[in-house]
Amino acid sequence: MNNNTPRKSSSAKWIPLTYSFAFLLRSPRLLAWSAILVLFTMAFTWGGYLLTVGFVDGLTGNFFLTQPEAAGILGWTKYLGWEAMRWSFLIITRIISFYLAFLLAYSLSAPGYVFLSTATEKKHAGESFEPDAAFNLKGVLVDLWEGVKIGLFGILVTVAALMATFIPGVGQIVVFLLYTYYSALMFVDYPSSRRRWSLGDKIKWLRNHKRRSFRIGVFPALVSLVPVVNIFFMAMIFPLMTVHSTLNFVAIEDNTGKNQKTVTT
Repeated sequence: MNNNTPRKSSSAKWIPLTYSFAFLLRSPRLLAWSAILVLFTMAFTWGGYLLTVGFVDGLTGNFFLTQPEAAGILGWTKYLGWEAMRWSFLIITRIISFYLAFLLAYSLSAPGYVFLSTATEKKHAGESFEPDAAFNLKGVLVDLWEGVKIGLFGILVTVAALMATFIPGVGQIVVFLLYTYYSALMFVDYPSSRRRWSLGDKIKWLRNHKRRSFRIGVFPALVSLVPVVNIFFMAMIFPLMTVHSTLNFVAIEDNTGKNQKTVTT
């Protein structure tokens, strides 16, 4: 079975989040490694968030200093519009600041999560586990570089999301979809990294499995929309989502490989 290229969509059974959570709880080794990664991710995300918010506020602090006078119908209309814009801008900048901070933590912790994903796959597969790439310094550097590439790609997604917020009517939906599929890309990165997939291969996998990718990324995307709380909660659920996405990724790849083998035969 060739693990070096993404395969077309399959009808593999979806593994629910509850099963993934129970799977994680049954393994003390996975739990211990997850706890270390949670602390690491939380610390870097919080520090990056404070720096990013301070930078954004320093650049945009003068935007809403002068509020319109709430006098008469026209005045109240201007005032309510100003308040809506101020709060929308505040929420959006906090969400974007969170994502930028989290991308930093994500890039730096990528080798650790690849190790967690590989350990999850090995425990799940048992004796049928097929190692693809050794865990060594070169592999760590490759994983780190892949994490940086996806982090940089995430900045482009963030810029696109910021521009999409100004689209009347559907802007927020577009932003949510962007963050959903980007969240899926982050988690698919881990099990695909040990197979040494390129960024293009990972994006192709998302296109081939749109509905499954949406289900992987929708929960983290929802969490990211809650300011402040998202910093800590996202760091706490990241190991669980890594395990969850790995189990589903492997199930899809294994099922597709069997289907292709059957067709070829």
